[in-house]
Amino acid sequence: MSDAMDRFGVADGIRPLWRGAVLSGPAFTVWTRPGDNKGLHAAFEEIRRGEVLVVNGGGDSTRALIGELVAQKAKALQVGGIVLDGAARDVEELEALGVPVFARAVTPAGPWKTGPFRVGCTIAVGGVPVSPGDWVVGDGDGVAVVPRGEVEVVVARVGELIAGEAERRAANQALVPRG
Repeated sequence: MSDAMDRFGVADGIRPLWRGAVLSGPAFTVWTRPGDNKGLHAAFEEIRRGEVLVVNGGGDSTRALIGELVAQKAKALQVGGIVLDGAARDVEELEALGVPVFARAVTPAGPWKTGPFRVGCTIAVGGVPVSPGDWVVGDGDGVAVVPRGEVEVVVARVGELIAGEAERRAANQALVPRG
């Protein structure tokens, strides 16, 4: 995906918490004080099915912004996934629930619940700006963000890149060793 955006849009340090986790959908953004998940609970009052909850938690690794209980809420609301520039916990339970979670860290320490927070504003996650409605894609390599107004152009470019890679794969397979 980032190849189609001149290598921009990749969230640094944000990784899937369980093998096979994937997500794709429009961003629903939250900016919260590090280690505090009050804003995430407020977001669940507004988020729509398929949207990806994207949270700037200041990169904090000392307090988990989500765990099993928050993931259950996300699953019930059919949220498309969760991206945290912060920490999570209960990794095995998140995997069992099938909720794709991408985060900077894992810790057993629970969150604060006092705020402050902002919902629905432009934030930064892993050094990448994310606005509500931007397209968020996550797989085993991490997370990329496509600005809302560039989705069609990037998708077309991805198609071109895939075709070019298929040609290079075929050429590689046709190679014959020398000597």
